Amino acid sequence: MKLYNSLTRTKEDFVPREEGKVKMYTCGPTVYHFAHVGNLRTYIMEDVLEKSLRYAGYDVTRCMNITDVGHLTSDADTGEDKMLKGAKREHKTVMEIAKYYTDAFFADCRKLNIRIPDLTVPATSQIPEYIRLVSALLEKGYAYIAGGNVYFDTSRLSQYYVFNRHDAEDLETGVREGVEEDENKRNKIDFVLWFTKSKFEDQELKWESPWGLGYPGWHIECSAISMKYLGEYLDIHCGGIDNAFPHHTNEIAQSEAYLGHPWCHTWFHVLHLNTAGGKMSKSKGEFLTLSLLEEKGYDPMVYRFFCLQSHYRKALVFSYEGLDNAKAAYEKLVARISQLPADGGVREEALLPFRASFREALENDLNTSLAVTALYDVLKADLTGEEKRTLIGEFDEVLSLSLLERAGEALKKEKEEIGDEEILRLVAERAEARRAKNFARADEIRDLLKNMNVTVEDTPDGPKIIRK
Repeated sequence: MKLYNSLTRTKEDFVPREEGKVKMYTCGPTVYHFAHVGNLRTYIMEDVLEKSLRYAGYDVTRCMNITDVGHLTSDADTGEDKMLKGAKREHKTVMEIAKYYTDAFFADCRKLNIRIPDLTVPATSQIPEYIRLVSALLEKGYAYIAGGNVYFDTSRLSQYYVFNRHDAEDLETGVREGVEEDENKRNKIDFVLWFTKSKFEDQELKWESPWGLGYPGWHIECSAISMKYLGEYLDIHCGGIDNAFPHHTNEIAQSEAYLGHPWCHTWFHVLHLNTAGGKMSKSKGEFLTLSLLEEKGYDPMVYRFFCLQSHYRKALVFSYEGLDNAKAAYEKLVARISQLPADGGVREEALLPFRASFREALENDLNTSLAVTALYDVLKADLTGEEKRTLIGEFDEVLSLSLLERAGEALKKEKEEIGDEEILRLVAERAEARRAKNFARADEIRDLLKNMNVTVEDTPDGPKIIRK
């Protein structure tokens, strides 16, 4: 499999450290509000990546954090605490907010056929791990205490900016949105590992530490959770492109300073979902949720199909017109599958070129649009109905569009709609035949109905239809 590695900025062969096994980490949600559909695009593409790796034969262990403490709105150690913001907005405790929106996030995942990672770890459950990691960074001289907080000292690194060519001015006050002057920092690009002093006097979640009562910085949690559950070497780390800086940059800095060796080989970043007005963001107030799309009549599978038609490294522009086009295409695809004949067996040799085409699309930097094309090629091919259903079922283990399930539902609905009309006509004809004492015709119709899994019970109130 070839994947674009954000760290090297090249498409390269994906080779896990241990043959046949993949250790995969994905940044999870900050559970202070509903996930918007832009967030969900990232999780959909990460889900396709995991399933593609499994389809290729890898044994994948995937871990994801749940950020329920410590994430500030600017992603740069400044701004309002997101969890506290959610608690104030809804007049609940931070942990009540965290549970509600964690449950909502997983509900969205189930609707979108996103596989829940093998390990999902709330940030609040790992406080001793953060304290241990921060203590080690202090001992190694990569961190310092100032103004009551513990900071990572980026001047100790030979290279800090690993994903792009920033320079120190990028974090000047007023240059990057939300960046404020922190006089405790030795260097403008240093970042907080542990807070004991912040502007949030009413911070709800605090823990005892060697540096006083406080709470972890946002970046430390992913490093600590990943190393605890996946070990000192990570094969692939995923997230939205906005995580590359500063979050993933800081993860690499603190992890490799602690470990003393390279940490993660491949970095997989999904580009933004934009609207006509720009990047979708919760901070702007209104944002699109999966539930809102459902209220407007869109099956969650339509949104997943919409995402799969675009490459993960291209910004995707959301519009209802685009979603309507995806809906029409998805429903047409399901209708075609529902009409496949139940003929023929399965010739394994006939399936091989189609499997190869599908796998080639996935292994070419997760080209989901070509993978969908491979699905259409199956429908157009000279194959039996059973062979087509076999391939569609296999491909949908990765695409996860519920194609056979939806096709079955469509076929059942069609049969019921057609069947109801025909059954009512036959029942009426039978009743007329009985009134005319044409019992031979009545018995003939009874047998026809029986073949349709329908029996008719004659009652004083008229015939009663019973479906089997």
